[in-house]
Amino acid sequence: MRRIRAAAAGAVTVSLLAAVSACGGGSATGGGSGDSPEKLTYWASNQGPSIEADKKILTAEIAKFEKETGIDVELEVVPWSDLLNRILAATTSGQGPDVLNIGNTWSASLQATGALLPWDDENFGRIGGRDRFVESAIASAGAEGQDPAAVPLYSMAYTLYWNKKMFADAGITEPPATWDEMVETGKRLSGDGKFALGAEGANLSENIHHVFTFGRQHGTDFFTADGRPEFTSDAAVDAVKQYVDLMAEHEIIAPGNAEYAQNQSLQDFARNRTAMVMWQNAQTAFASHGMEDDDWGVAPIPVRSGEPGAGTGVNSMVAGINMAVFKNTDNLDGSLEFVKFMTSDAEQKVLNSAYGSIPPVKAAQDDPAFDGPTQKVVRDTLARSAAPLPQVPSESQFETAVGTAVKELFAEAAAGKPVTEDLVREKLTKAQQQMPQG
Repeated sequence: MRRIRAAAAGAVTVSLLAAVSACGGGSATGGGSGDSPEKLTYWASNQGPSIEADKKILTAEIAKFEKETGIDVELEVVPWSDLLNRILAATTSGQGPDVLNIGNTWSASLQATGALLPWDDENFGRIGGRDRFVESAIASAGAEGQDPAAVPLYSMAYTLYWNKKMFADAGITEPPATWDEMVETGKRLSGDGKFALGAEGANLSENIHHVFTFGRQHGTDFFTADGRPEFTSDAAVDAVKQYVDLMAEHEIIAPGNAEYAQNQSLQDFARNRTAMVMWQNAQTAFASHGMEDDDWGVAPIPVRSGEPGAGTGVNSMVAGINMAVFKNTDNLDGSLEFVKFMTSDAEQKVLNSAYGSIPPVKAAQDDPAFDGPTQKVVRDTLARSAAPLPQVPSESQFETAVGTAVKELFAEAAAGKPVTEDLVREKLTKAQQQMPQG
């Protein structure tokens, strides 16, 4: 999920999810497809460097849809720090948008509320068919064996951005490919107030995305095959400790990063204070901070050994944004028309080019706009070495519980306290106790 994300998008409690399980969304009337045929509301997620930048991009594209269909679209770009809680509030109140963006990691959790329109064969048929979309993106749109709760809109993956000036100043020509190389290279890049790697230690979603990747490299995804949380296994403990130790033991992440949650690590990168960041689609943010494309390079996220691939070579979660429709929208026909427009080949090229993401629509990926070096790394990652976060109803609680545990561990590291295996296990045990039981 993400673009330029603010903190803690996954703040949701068990009781709130239970409360919405029988509720719908959309407007207060709960009407059918023809109640408000000439208007609809759309909540977009913040994809670009600012809310205003998104409004400018989306308003121009929505104007095309309005001209073609005569349907007025009321647009609101919602910050990531607010989006999930806004969605959940809408499901309980019945006062919400017709169409909305959701982070793909939330798909199964929101699917479990019953508020979102299922994308069965009939609904997919109205937007051109399921087979238009890359299957790995569909896999992050809801629980396995159920009709997806949303359709893919933007596809992304984590990559390693490296600051060419800082590397050149340190006499280093290549980014690290393994975590051992990361530590070795990182020590050469760190010193005099500069650090090798940036992190957003107070951002729960960022924490989850990275420890999930470390977890897969250690052989766990934090859940059992039947969807039960498994946060205290040796593999899970080792994964979380390895990530936090980049600050606690190896000291290649600045202690101040423990408090970062608003993309400050990207600013440090642009100001030559941090040599590397692990991010999704950082290029628009770098440009907004005055960097040129030649100032940075991009490479796959490191692995424990060898090269990125499936299994323990996973080096990114399948990141992306999905587009959903509230089940009780007053304008089902118009909502489906709008989703069809936003996922059309032409619009996929425009929107994903603007945001630096990859189209999840197969035909749009063939456009030369997605053949650049950054896009190639992302496409290869999505094709070979990315895995979706567990599509289980409690995924949102996972983000909150384990994301908070990692935040607390970073705070301990920043304070100079030892981050022992016992401490990591204690934090993860507490996190697991916060998960739904039974």
